[in-house]
Amino acid sequence: MNTPTAVSWGAEPLWRELSPLLPGISVEVVASCESTNTVLVERARRSSGVTDDQPSRMGELEPPISGPIPLVEATPHGRRAGDTQPCLLVAETQTRGRGRQGRSWLSDAGASLTFSLALPFGPPDWSGLSLAVGVALADALDARTAADGPQGEHPRVALKWPNDLLWCDGATAPRKLGGILIETVPVGQRRMAVIGVGLNVAPIEAAAAELSQGYACLQELLPGLTPQAALRRVARPLLQAVLQFQREGFAPFKARFEQRDLLAGRPVRGLGEPAIEGIALGIDDLGALRVQVGTEVRVLASGEVSLRLADESA
Repeated sequence: MNTPTAVSWGAEPLWRELSPLLPGISVEVVASCESTNTVLVERARRSSGVTDDQPSRMGELEPPISGPIPLVEATPHGRRAGDTQPCLLVAETQTRGRGRQGRSWLSDAGASLTFSLALPFGPPDWSGLSLAVGVALADALDARTAADGPQGEHPRVALKWPNDLLWCDGATAPRKLGGILIETVPVGQRRMAVIGVGLNVAPIEAAAAELSQGYACLQELLPGLTPQAALRRVARPLLQAVLQFQREGFAPFKARFEQRDLLAGRPVRGLGEPAIEGIALGIDDLGALRVQVGTEVRVLASGEVSLRLADESA
């Protein structure tokens, strides 16, 4: 079902590009929704009969489907015959966009790119998935890594563990360019991963006022970029990275993350319970962050604490 919105975003050409990588994927574009992650999470829950209070179970992936799922009118969502099949859902704006740990994510039509990728997922280990997604996005947007510049110089798009992309122009403190929110849903004997991405494309005054880390947008890196062009730039590399992670885990992404690691070697403080303060020592083989706290090295999983550079304002 092609709507004017979907046509303006090039949904069909994008679907043709992605479907050989992941047969059965649909590309859906809406003018507005509460949150693309919320839509896809709830879609999977309703179609599978899963509710929040039921236990999650990890299982094997079903065999891949062989062709595109038909887009039909007579479904609960007006779009798909199979609501737990892979889907890339794009919203021009979100009314209740969500970030990690329940934070809100502001977006604006024409100035933001907000989308989620949902797919059945069964990697050898889920650890480090948000870091791998960050690597794929950063590499697609900025080919320069730390290895390309003077010793100690960060690339223009850096990654802040565990789920933020930051713009480093060398003139100001790093500013937030985008974020990642990953959620999982049990569907029978398998799981769906819902990978949400929010990228600032053009200036948004309200977001600049709210973000404690400062606001940056892709047009500082790529002048004239539109949300549609940004989607075309990142969608395929993201899907390729997610499928590689499913086969091989975090190992192929570790060195690439380290080239963009904003925190390594810098003082950090945790904004959770218990509060911590120390020196970031980089990541381990599974993507957990190592922090020197006094004489102890703490190893932090992504869900445990929210970190800031020690010199950032709270």
